[in-house]
Amino acid sequence: MKIRSIKLYDQHFGSQWEDEVEDRWEYDDVRNDPAWREKWISFDCSLYESSQERIYLGITSFNSDIFKAYDRKSDRFIDLGYSKIANPFDAKFHRSLERGKDGCIYGAIALLHCVDKFQQAPGGAIVRFDPKSGEISKITIPVPHVYIQSIALDPQREMIYCQCFAPEKLASLNLRTGEVRDHGLLGTGIGGMCQPENLVLDDNGCVWSSWQLTRAWQNSPGVDCQHLCKLDPRKGAIEFLKHGLARPDGKYGTVKAEGLFNFHDGYLYASGANGSLYRVETDTGKSEYLGTAISDRPSRLAAMATGPDGLAYGVTGRNGNCEIIRFDFHRGKYELIGKVADQNGEPCFQIHHVSFAADGTLYACENDVPYRSSYLWEISDLFR
Repeated sequence: MKIRSIKLYDQHFGSQWEDEVEDRWEYDDVRNDPAWREKWISFDCSLYESSQERIYLGITSFNSDIFKAYDRKSDRFIDLGYSKIANPFDAKFHRSLERGKDGCIYGAIALLHCVDKFQQAPGGAIVRFDPKSGEISKITIPVPHVYIQSIALDPQREMIYCQCFAPEKLASLNLRTGEVRDHGLLGTGIGGMCQPENLVLDDNGCVWSSWQLTRAWQNSPGVDCQHLCKLDPRKGAIEFLKHGLARPDGKYGTVKAEGLFNFHDGYLYASGANGSLYRVETDTGKSEYLGTAISDRPSRLAAMATGPDGLAYGVTGRNGNCEIIRFDFHRGKYELIGKVADQNGEPCFQIHHVSFAADGTLYACENDVPYRSSYLWEISDLFR
């Protein structure tokens, strides 16, 4: 196994994060500092395009430079011309690069600004990029002033489902007709964000997320407030399920879903509670706890992808102590198969999304590193 860090920017900020930035700077402070505005980035999502041997990348950037591609043939990053359509409030493609029926790549814009900029900021647009022609455009802003954390695209129905923030809403865009529907709230903000990192479609075309109880008459929404929900396109309304992901320790309550996955075996899978894994029945929403790969230190498992061996792979862990996980979802078993650090010993901070190339190379998007620009991680020879 070979691991390499690929740098768009090789920018380290030293101790400035802890000494000056953390819990002190606001959005405008970062925007007004050239080094942080231009070179502090995260790699938030990826999409492999086999015809070009490129990894398309959604990026967090205070400079609104949020869309690049890594060209595997030339080993360099390609600018995709996003500056032609950029708005200063365009902050990232968070978990929202999807391939449409037309062969185009669709993305949705997420935010970094606070609510004091709500009226100034136009809202998250749906962006379309044609890999063949290089044409890029904004189609529409589904919900004015509201931004989009994640999308799921149904190529058969030509529908884009949008997980919005702030506020937390579920919306949809019909690519054939241009019709936008606001399906309503998923959470109220009491107890924090309730949504997972991504939306996911099951094999019946239902879109899954999570929702959260409010319990506004209490001091908190409660230990069992986290539930799953789904939107059946044939019904057009959110089904708010009474089931959530069980606590790994067996005590009463539910945990927040972090990642949602469809490996096309008739179930959905979820991660949460320090990277714990769950199997979810798509007819009832009931889940089965499968285990926690890392329980002795902080961890996460935000994304997994199916490899050429038919098993799922991702990177779990956080805070510079990350490991590759192999998940045999057929048997509900997993194993850790190696630490993630580059040839110079630089550790991976945490991973937000992963994608496989056709040759079995795994690309992992590092995000939210406080002390340097994030890297794209290349993990090859996994299957030799």
